[in-house]
Amino acid sequence: MKVRPLRLLYRCPKAIYGRSASRLKRLGSHLPAQASAVLLVSVVATLLVGGVKQLGGVDALELRAYDQMMRLRPDEGVDPRLLLVAVTEDDLRIQQRSTLSDQTIAEALAILQSDRPAVIGLDIYRDLPQPPGNEALQTQLQAPNLIAITKLGDDNITQVPPPPGIPTERIGFNDIPIDPDGVVRRALLFGGTNRSFALQLALHYLQTHGIQPKPSPANPQNMQLGQAIFVPLEADSGGYQTNDPEGYQMLLDYRNRHRAARQVTLEQVLSGQLSPEWVKDKIVLFGTTAASSRDLFYTPYSAGEVANHQMPGVEVHAQMVSQILSAAVAERSLFGFFPNWAEWLWLWSWAIAGGSLAASLRHPIRLGLSGSGLLIALAGTSFLLFLSSVWVPVVAPILTVLLTAGTIVAYQAQQSYRQQQMVMTLLGQNTSKEIADALWKNRDRLLNSGKLPGQRLTATMLFTDIKNFSTISESISPETLLDWLNEYLGAMAQEIQRHQGIINKFTGDGLLAVFGVPVPRVAPAEVDRDAYHAVACALAMGDRLAELNQSWQQQGLPVIQMRVGISTGSVVVGSLGGKDRMEYGVIGDHVNTAARLESCAKDRQVDLCRILVSGETVQHVQGKFMLEAWGPMPMKGKQNSVDVYRVIQKEFNQAENLDII
Repeated sequence: MKVRPLRLLYRCPKAIYGRSASRLKRLGSHLPAQASAVLLVSVVATLLVGGVKQLGGVDALELRAYDQMMRLRPDEGVDPRLLLVAVTEDDLRIQQRSTLSDQTIAEALAILQSDRPAVIGLDIYRDLPQPPGNEALQTQLQAPNLIAITKLGDDNITQVPPPPGIPTERIGFNDIPIDPDGVVRRALLFGGTNRSFALQLALHYLQTHGIQPKPSPANPQNMQLGQAIFVPLEADSGGYQTNDPEGYQMLLDYRNRHRAARQVTLEQVLSGQLSPEWVKDKIVLFGTTAASSRDLFYTPYSAGEVANHQMPGVEVHAQMVSQILSAAVAERSLFGFFPNWAEWLWLWSWAIAGGSLAASLRHPIRLGLSGSGLLIALAGTSFLLFLSSVWVPVVAPILTVLLTAGTIVAYQAQQSYRQQQMVMTLLGQNTSKEIADALWKNRDRLLNSGKLPGQRLTATMLFTDIKNFSTISESISPETLLDWLNEYLGAMAQEIQRHQGIINKFTGDGLLAVFGVPVPRVAPAEVDRDAYHAVACALAMGDRLAELNQSWQQQGLPVIQMRVGISTGSVVVGSLGGKDRMEYGVIGDHVNTAARLESCAKDRQVDLCRILVSGETVQHVQGKFMLEAWGPMPMKGKQNSVDVYRVIQKEFNQAENLDII
């Protein structure tokens, strides 16, 4: 088996990432590739989510987000310009009628008119007489400041006609557009040439303040009141995508969750309990709030209410009137929306943010916390815009964040798995699985700028060499020599891996193995264990050599002896070489000592595998092996002698039981 050295680890990024990897400086930090992946995934996610949004796939969720923001927004209190006269269930019981008579309505209108309101809106159908008192009601309906209602049907054709004899400018339809989920979020201002009830009330009031409707200078099709331009809703305004834009609609900006106006009951009006200042110069809406009238609507606030989930129609009209007035006098802005191109940019920017976050953070807890923070920031930004009367999609960008981040995480997981498989495959040729696992788990700390930074640690070095290899190589052909040598080196490499060592390099017929790298040992027991593994590995090498010799003898191949030198001590490990060629280097005096131990006193080959260890190694393996002291011996290139010991066998011949790193 041919074994390749550990330096292949530093070439694996090229194998994994192809051409682009040659421009990268460190494993696991592929910024250009990550940026390209984030850009591509964010574009795809934006197109996908945007396409689903355009098909109406997120309309329901966007509308719920709108409702939630509306509920979170602080209430503004009642509008002092409005008064609501409510016909309650108690009023109907007092009148002993399910429908008010014309006489009762006429009396109430007369009392209200006596206090000089600016305009009165009668939100009660009076297409048919309800005797008694029809003549008295007709007299009250002729007041120039009274607005009556009608109901439009399909194609703006009147379904319920207004009371007879009232001019068109004092008639408004009370139709309220309802979204598919049954919630009122829009107001209809015009239906064909017809004006809504709320708009008629607002216009009559504003006329007294010198404000008249006129075409907008920017677009004559849009109405301008004061400084406010009422831009009609489109099918895709805000969070809508499949909205029915028929007519001239605006997004309904509720003033508060319950009442937009001060409210009094019909009985309070009839019994004289009404304060004149509540009526004078005010807009008075007169309508039914009794549940039996079935004129009730769900609003964005309904989901958050424990009781009274629905709002009476006359109160909805009061909300509309208040919004129109406030916009006309610049008290509150009308809702605005991003143009189509800005919505796409809005989605894409959050997709890039989500993808960038996922690309930069790999720790699941950090990614989860940061991702949650990003979603909170998205929701917070959307809510701040909402408070500024700008409604932007909320759910769609959340989906782009989740889709982009999820895809990037999945991509990184897949890439990490591929890297790990390749690195583990490459390392598995040179190290044990446990060492390979340790390398992979510590890759971010070990790798820096494409290199393993130099670090000092305590390790055990093992050098091997074949006795008389030059003589043997002359006796057989090069092809046979190569196969024979590979079989020998393969067997030795297996023992090194099995004993938790790393093959640092091959030196022709020899090799250098290191025990205790690349992850530094922090406890003395770990250093002892590395030394034990190295000596035990050398003994196992001798056993394997005996088996090989027996096989080679039967094949007519040379039989050999080998020498091993082992030394334990402080070394510096790290990457050696340049960007085009790099390998894992081990430098230090104890590396030289191990090499000199292997080659010293070559004539004293007393057994098949001679194992010499330094005194430092003996200190870490005392009591575990039978040793023969050779005493201090001079070493080539070293000024001081080295205490040399020959390893004979494991003490007591105990069975080998290696710990796992």
